[in-house]
Amino acid sequence: QVQLVESGGGLVQAGGSLRLSCAASGITFSDNAMGWYRQAPGKQRELVAWSSGGLTNYLDSVKGRFTISRDNAKNTVYLQMNSLTPDDTAAYYCNAGGSSAYYASGTYSYTASAYWGQGTQVTVSS
Repeated sequence: QVQLVESGGGLVQAGGSLRLSCAASGITFSDNAMGWYRQAPGKQRELVAWSSGGLTNYLDSVKGRFTISRDNAKNTVYLQMNSLTPDDTAAYYCNAGGSSAYYASGTYSYTASAYWGQGTQVTVSS
């Protein structure tokens, strides 16, 4: 069984920082792509960041502020979030083992698998 356990969400003021963690089990972590998604009230879930094979990619609105990283020894993926704004308020979810692709155009993609964490809430006040 694949299990993803998330933590690190909370309430912060604009300009603050949080680090989200996602600990994985039942999957060979170092051999799989990982992604972070978020979903705000009334909005569809959107891909925030993902990593695979040493490459990373980010949603334009978080580029330069968020960083995805891994600790393979701990089988954990992180999302460091800096300079937070109220627009970052959402439930954040990690996804393990999705399909990554690299295109001749120079772009990359990540398609989610069925393996999700339970979500952790991030709320940013003004």
